[in-house]
Amino acid sequence: MTTPAISRFPVPDLDSLPDDVRTRILAVQEKSGFIPNVFLVLAHRPDEFRAFMAYHDALMDKPGGLSKADREMIVVTTSSANQCQYCVIAHGAILRIRAKNPLLADQVAINHLKADITPRQRAMLDFAMKVSFEAYAVDDDDFETLEAHGFSREDVWDIAAIVAFFGMSNRMANFTGMRPNDEFYTMGRS
Repeated sequence: MTTPAISRFPVPDLDSLPDDVRTRILAVQEKSGFIPNVFLVLAHRPDEFRAFMAYHDALMDKPGGLSKADREMIVVTTSSANQCQYCVIAHGAILRIRAKNPLLADQVAINHLKADITPRQRAMLDFAMKVSFEAYAVDDDDFETLEAHGFSREDVWDIAAIVAFFGMSNRMANFTGMRPNDEFYTMGRS
């Protein structure tokens, strides 16, 4: 059996990439033990790779009122709604690890309304879904609801920015035919 392609576009050879892009990819490989396919697929266009990764890091690795697990929960929930297999599988694995809960990622990927989450997380994910599909309808009531659950205005910005960024990421993964790495399926499950 042949291994399916990880993208509809050419995947560059690591040796052909600019030094900074190759160094970033090799650092991820050293940390995780494999290269997530998103890095290889997006390296097709190094300038866009750099911009994507810079914005990703600015949103996902910063301090603030959202935990790293909260951020991943937003990604998994909205990526599922956008039918992005790559992001649900990859970020589901990260969520399992960050939340230290192997069930949570599967629950929010299927239906956050039935997931075993706190009222605060429910409010966060309800808002994330609204931004994802009805951003035009966001109003002051949404801010008041989130603030009642302890979210600051900056946290609300972060929720919306993560949704918007991963909406773009979901579309890129879907149109390129990005295939999730096999390693993601078992990460954080036991």
